[in-house]
Amino acid sequence: MNILELHHLKKHFATQKAVDDISFNIARGSIFGLLGPNGAGKTTLLRMITGIFYPDSGEILFNGKRFDAMNDVVGIGYMPEERGLYKKMKIGEQALYLARLKGLSKSEALERTKEWFVKFEMQSWWNKKVEDLSKGMSQKLQFVTTVLHRPKLVILDEPFSGLDPVNANLIKDEIFNLSKTGTTIIFSTHRMEQVEEICDHIVLVNKGQKILDGSVKQVKNDFKENLYRIGAHVLPEHLMTPAFEVKKHSEDNLLVKLADGTSTNDLLRHFISKGVAIQSFKEELPSLNEIFIRLVEGTTAARQFQSIA
Repeated sequence: MNILELHHLKKHFATQKAVDDISFNIARGSIFGLLGPNGAGKTTLLRMITGIFYPDSGEILFNGKRFDAMNDVVGIGYMPEERGLYKKMKIGEQALYLARLKGLSKSEALERTKEWFVKFEMQSWWNKKVEDLSKGMSQKLQFVTTVLHRPKLVILDEPFSGLDPVNANLIKDEIFNLSKTGTTIIFSTHRMEQVEEICDHIVLVNKGQKILDGSVKQVKNDFKENLYRIGAHVLPEHLMTPAFEVKKHSEDNLLVKLADGTSTNDLLRHFISKGVAIQSFKEELPSLNEIFIRLVEGTTAARQFQSIA
């Protein structure tokens, strides 16, 4: 079952189409990547999902029912890229205050805040003010205040910004733990390597429109280019054959592109017949970063051509 469904959402600001007829679904318990360059419409989408903005047209379904911002927002945790902590407030008091705003009783708020502070080794921060924290420490606090009321849907916009590798792994582990317990995560970032590692499914938006929607595995397979990497102790230097094109060559590593009609068995037989002892062989799939750049540059070029025509 889908926890969230977006149907033909549109949002305009003056003459700008921030979101232009976007639809997609998010499965319950998934880690969903919302991707796009600056100005693509991601933040506007997230603000409509959280009830900060209302769409000009279209429909949002939350848990199978029409989204009611006043009531359903309690089931959502939102960590925006622009942090929203009160700088003069003590950290412990702030976490309790935000938990109470999400409907927790005083005792529930205190119990869960202490639990998260212990988990993230933040106990000694309780009486510090937010303005005294580093960016990374503020990031950890923001994450805690986003999830401690146990929302059904957690939205994380650039959650690893300012974090060192140790604390980034800490947050990443908690994202996986939340997903395992049934929490749905919307993860928005510019870091494609993080998306590949964390997300199940992605949507790519550009200029207010959806240009890609699918599982990470399927997307990478859809954009593969018949490339294979071969490893061996020694590879012959002269490998001319119509069966494949050599893209990169080193003493013990080779990247080739198979010609149409050539199978991987044909490729392997060719090297074995040359006396090559193959140590490794794998298909080379494009990274999400390569796919992202290819699609964004392609849609931008297409729009420019249409405007000239």
